[in-house]
Amino acid sequence: MQIPWDRIERLLLRVQRPGRYVGGEVNAVRKDWDTVSIRVCLAFPDIYDLGMSNLGIQVLYDILNRMEGVLAERTYAPWPDMAAEMRRAGVPLYSLESFHAVADFDILGFSLPYEVLYTNLLEMLDLAGLPLLSVERDEHHPLVIAGGHATFNPEPVAEFVDAFVIGDGEEVIVELVEAYRRTQDRSREEQLASLAQVEGVYVPRFYDVTYNPDGTVAEIRPNRPDVPFPIRRRIVPVLPPPPTRQLVPNVSVTHDRGVIEIQRGCTRGCRFCHAGMVTRPVRERPLEEVLGAVDEILAQTGYEEIALLSLSSADYSRIGELVEALNQRYADQPLSISLPSLRIESFSVDLADGISRGRRTGFTFAPEAGTERMRSVINKPIPTGQMLEVAREVFARGWRTVKLYFMIGLPRETLADVEAIADLTLAVRAEGRRVHGRRAQVNVSVSTFVPKPHTPFQWAPLAPMDEIRAKQQVLQRRLRGGGLKVSWNEPRMSLLEAVLSRGDRRLGPVVRRAWEQGARFDGWDEWFDWGAWSAALTEAGLDAAFYAHRERGREEVFPWDHIDTGVRKTYLRQEWERSQRAEPRPDCRGKTCYGCGILTAYGAMWSSGWGCPPSQPCLH
Repeated sequence: MQIPWDRIERLLLRVQRPGRYVGGEVNAVRKDWDTVSIRVCLAFPDIYDLGMSNLGIQVLYDILNRMEGVLAERTYAPWPDMAAEMRRAGVPLYSLESFHAVADFDILGFSLPYEVLYTNLLEMLDLAGLPLLSVERDEHHPLVIAGGHATFNPEPVAEFVDAFVIGDGEEVIVELVEAYRRTQDRSREEQLASLAQVEGVYVPRFYDVTYNPDGTVAEIRPNRPDVPFPIRRRIVPVLPPPPTRQLVPNVSVTHDRGVIEIQRGCTRGCRFCHAGMVTRPVRERPLEEVLGAVDEILAQTGYEEIALLSLSSADYSRIGELVEALNQRYADQPLSISLPSLRIESFSVDLADGISRGRRTGFTFAPEAGTERMRSVINKPIPTGQMLEVAREVFARGWRTVKLYFMIGLPRETLADVEAIADLTLAVRAEGRRVHGRRAQVNVSVSTFVPKPHTPFQWAPLAPMDEIRAKQQVLQRRLRGGGLKVSWNEPRMSLLEAVLSRGDRRLGPVVRRAWEQGARFDGWDEWFDWGAWSAALTEAGLDAAFYAHRERGREEVFPWDHIDTGVRKTYLRQEWERSQRAEPRPDCRGKTCYGCGILTAYGAMWSSGWGCPPSQPCLH
C-alpha cells in the first residue's frame, strides 16, 4: 500500500520537525516500484537526525540500489509525537522514497549500533503492522534482518529477528538478497535455511540454548545439521569503494557533513573497546582512492566539511599526506577537515597545522582514565606529561576548545583515580588559559564503563550504582568554575545497557514487556524509564544484577560464545589477566603478533593492506 501524501501531510502539522518524515533529499534514489523484483527497506531504530548520520545505512543503500532488479528505500523511528499521530490516523510506518508501507517490502533491514535501541525496533515493527515474533511471521511478511555492533550478542532480541548479519555488510548483503531471490516463492522456513548458508548470517531459530540451575548458559547448539556452528564474522579483506552520492538531510542532523571511511579496524588493543576487538584486522583505503572519493562527495553534496572516519584516524599510515593533499586541492575553497577520533599518542604538530586551516570546531581526545596506572589497566598507556604537551600545542595553534572523554567505574579503579580525572582536566584548562585567558574552554564527557561482549573486560562486573553516583559527585565538586563544561549519563542507563549487552535469550520477553509498558528511546534522558524495565525484569523472574554486576567465571559459557569474531576467547582472557596486573601490551600492527586469532581465522584472505605481522601462537 502506497500512503497518499495528503494523509501524511495532515500529520505533519501536529509534530516537531516535520522535515524528518517527508523524504525527497538530495541524492535520494527513487526506482520504479513495479519494475523491480526485490524491495528492501533499510531501517534505523532512532530518529532521522541520528540515522542520517549513520554511514552504514548509506553504504548499504548505495550497494543495493546499484543491483539490477533491486530497490532500497529508508525508514527511521518516528519521534513519540509522530508515532502517536500515525496510530491515531491509522497510518502505518512507511518508506521515505515512495511512501510505501514498510509491510509491503520483501526485506526489512535494521541497523543496530547499540543495545538501547531494542524497544525502538519493536516500536517500528508494531507501527508497520508486523507481528513482533519471528515465529509468527511467514513468507507473506518481510524478512526482518539486523546487523550492526549490537548484534555481536544477538540473543536478547533473537526472538524478534529472522536473521542477523554478523560483521561487515558490503558483500553479505548482496549474497543475502540473492539467497532470498532464489527462495522468494517458498516457505519462510526454506527462505531462512537458505540465508543460514551465507557466511556471517545467524538464524536464531536454528539454534537452541540450555541453562544451568544457577542461570548461566549451559550450552548453545544447532537444532539442524545444515547450519554453521559457530557463526563466523564476515569480513571484507579490502574496503569496497565508498558511497559518494551521499544523502543530504532535510533538517539539521547530528553530523551534517561528508564522510569517507579511510580505515577500518584497530589493533591498539584497548581492553574496554568493543569496536576495536570486533573489527580486526586493520584495513586502509588507498590514499588516491580517498582523494578521488572526497572530490566526488563534495561535488555531489555541496558540503564544505569532510570527516575522515576511522576508529583512530591519526593511525592511518598516510594521514599527514592526506590532510596536506586535501588542503592543496581546496586551497581556494572553504573546506574543513574533521578527524572524529584522534589518539593523543598519534598527534603531531604537522597534523594540527594541517587541519587548522579550516573551521576550528574543537579538538577531541579520549584519555579515558585519570592516572597512568589506570591507563595501563585499560591498555591505553599515555603519559600524563604527553597529554599536557599535546594540549599546550593545540591551544598554541589557535584552538580555544578541547574536549576530553573519560570513563568511571573501570576495573580496579579507586577514588584517587577519579580525583585524578579532575586534576588532569584542570591542568588542561590551565594550559588553555596560559594562551587564551578565560576564553579557553574544556568540555568533559564522563561516561560509565559498561563491560561488552568479545572484549577482555567481558568478565568484569558493572560497578554498583551507588559507587558510580559517589564518583560523579566527586567530579561535580571538583570541576566547577569558568571554562569547564561537564556532562555525564544517568547511571541506570548504563545498568540497562549492561543488562542488554551481556544478556541471554531469556531477555526477549523483558524487552517486549518494557516496550508494552511504554519504554521507547531508552538512550534519551527525557524518555528513559528505568521503572518500566525494572518491572519487566521482575515479572520475568530475572535480576538485573545477575547480568550486570556479576563478575563472570573463567570457564563460563557466555550467551554470545557461538558468535566467532576471529579473536580467540583465550586471548581475551589473557588480556583480562594482564589488566589485573596493570600490564599494557603495545600495538601489534607491523610489529609483533600476539596471536589474537585473526590471522588464523582469516589468513587465507590476507591482504598486504592489513599491516599484520607474521602469525604467532597466543603469547602470554
